[in-house]
Amino acid sequence: MNIAFVMLTYHSDEPAGIERAIASLAAGLRELGHSTLVISANAADGAPDPHVVRLTSVSFPCPVAYEEIPLLLADTDAIGGEVQRILAEHRTDVVCWCDAVSGLGFLSPAGPATRTVLMVHFPRADEAMRQSLAHRPDAVVTVSPFMVEEAARAGLDSRAWHALPNALLTEGSAPDASRREELRRTGPVRVVARADPQKGVADLLRSMPSGLDRPVQVVLAKAGFELLPALQDRYVRECAELADALDAVEILPPLAWEEVQPFFEGAAVALVPSTGPESFSNVAAEALSVGTPVVGFRMGHLPVLIGPAGRSVEFSMPGDDLPALRGPAVRVPSVARHMSALWLATTELLGDEAGYHEASHQAPLRTDSCAPAQVAKEFLKTVGL
Repeated sequence: MNIAFVMLTYHSDEPAGIERAIASLAAGLRELGHSTLVISANAADGAPDPHVVRLTSVSFPCPVAYEEIPLLLADTDAIGGEVQRILAEHRTDVVCWCDAVSGLGFLSPAGPATRTVLMVHFPRADEAMRQSLAHRPDAVVTVSPFMVEEAARAGLDSRAWHALPNALLTEGSAPDASRREELRRTGPVRVVARADPQKGVADLLRSMPSGLDRPVQVVLAKAGFELLPALQDRYVRECAELADALDAVEILPPLAWEEVQPFFEGAAVALVPSTGPESFSNVAAEALSVGTPVVGFRMGHLPVLIGPAGRSVEFSMPGDDLPALRGPAVRVPSVARHMSALWLATTELLGDEAGYHEASHQAPLRTDSCAPAQVAKEFLKTVGL
């Protein structure tokens, strides 16, 4: 079977959940013997990828600001016609619109013989989302029950939506008990995040307690998209300046997708300081898969994913409005207090030997359902194949 994914911001090793989820699901489908294709509007980076086709009717700058995307997609006839030709040339059986806008869900340019799937990776209830649903896709797939509930709260009929977890790109390996105890006592606290204020890295560093007595290592990466022009550059500079003033903190360069799990394998704990709800949290899943406990805020899907494999801390959010795109930062006056609570939960977990090792034991079990082939089988079942 031939399955296509449309995500115009896609390229390999993009520090973003949607792109990484597409790559892992596609890998699982290929493992089952199917053919996959990703349709992108990004320029090629590095060696050609036989599983990616680049559009010629539209090209995204890197990074592209959200406000620019509707203008870039204004020539819907040319873009839709090219996508239809690509799908026909590859004899596509199923096409997945991986977002209402950047995944062309609002346009849905597929022939009548091709099954269509709308994938919903983050909360949105705007006109583009309603247009995407009006095309009556054969299935709507999202990443967690939280997302189904969020859509319903926003007034969308999500009763027939399917919640399918993101797959892990590779199988992780956990350290043995003696190494894990060594990490608990002296290992680094590690964070992997996109350069977006909503990911909470700057707020986390501002609230870092004195006397932590262990390294804090932060991987901060810029994506091919951003909420506002130059936002990522400004945020990277802000975090770098904060880190320079803190002896124990180190900002590290971006990682390739397959390097994230080994990076977390050497961590005492993984922090996910996002100040907005995570619809799934690939980063948390990658840390858990290698036995590393996770600490984050109690909102979105994150506390469900963590379960007994770490700690979740309460976070107050004003209002119930959904972000229109991947989401502006949620700001509350008490963010420093919340970050202090996150640090406290981290130090308490590291100081609780029995509790820490139980969390580490539970961690890989939290991602049992995230093997690529298993997720791929569930995906095919979900879309009626």
